[in-house]
Amino acid sequence: MDVPITPVQGYIFKPEDLRVEQRLPGISAFMRIRNGEDFLEATIRTHIQYFDEIVAVYNQCTDRTEEILLKLYREFPEKLRIFHYLDRVYPVGSMEHAKTPPNSPNSIVNYYNFALAQTRFQVVTKLDDDHIAFEPHLAQVKANIIEQKYQLKEILCFSGLNLYRDREGKIGIYPFDPISGRGDIGFFRVTENMFFTFDRRFERSPQGHRRFVGYLYFHMKYLKKGNGYTNYELDKNPNSRYAKRKKVFDTLPPAMSLWETVEKVLPTKMDECLSLFLDKKKILYDQGRELERLVRTGVFRDEMLREIVEQYKTHE
Repeated sequence: MDVPITPVQGYIFKPEDLRVEQRLPGISAFMRIRNGEDFLEATIRTHIQYFDEIVAVYNQCTDRTEEILLKLYREFPEKLRIFHYLDRVYPVGSMEHAKTPPNSPNSIVNYYNFALAQTRFQVVTKLDDDHIAFEPHLAQVKANIIEQKYQLKEILCFSGLNLYRDREGKIGIYPFDPISGRGDIGFFRVTENMFFTFDRRFERSPQGHRRFVGYLYFHMKYLKKGNGYTNYELDKNPNSRYAKRKKVFDTLPPAMSLWETVEKVLPTKMDECLSLFLDKKKILYDQGRELERLVRTGVFRDEMLREIVEQYKTHE
């Protein structure tokens, strides 16, 4: 068996690295991982059958990330490809990120584009290490992409629910950030112009017309050790926008039920009007309407959220 981990250092992204003409019909997922041990294995296991490959790139990990990836590689050597990105990557929200050129090996933009460039198939999507697949919906979207013969004309955006445990131990939805993925994550066909770009606040996803295709995962970020804020290095960046979010999170507000979440995100008549003209408003409108449908028809249930957390929890 070949050495399963490819180290890389000093890489600088160029659009030609995407090798558009050499890509094969199929779907790739690419991951950028830093200390993802809490849900990394569950993420890969619940997603891997729906992709032709998963490209896992890890950076600055001090936990069991590498061990978990090697374990999974032994099970899925034909589908899981592993890279160790050795350069220091500055977190979004930091002053270092804001000041670092996007083609620097230290830029998170360059890091994301490296991961994207390692994929080999025509359609790709970003996959985080704390996404538990909602497999019925993911399977349907995959079938639709295959039906289109991978010739996507738009970005197929999808979302997840931010699961959360409050101070009373109740499992539900995080009230100040109920939905993960507001148009920044989706399936897209790789072209010479589809790559990540720089924003002083964060990396900016590839741009294009976007269409919402459903809720495809449950987001476990707020159930991680450190509640998903550890990688922002907030001790070094006390003025980061994420430091402000963590202060709100630390108040541990009551978890919302699914129906309470629907009431919070259900679009208004004004939202409906704006959705006719603005892509982003259309995505938010469709998100709200689809969540209401899923809860009303019993596809999503509060008991299911508790079962998911119980099934995949890795620490107390």
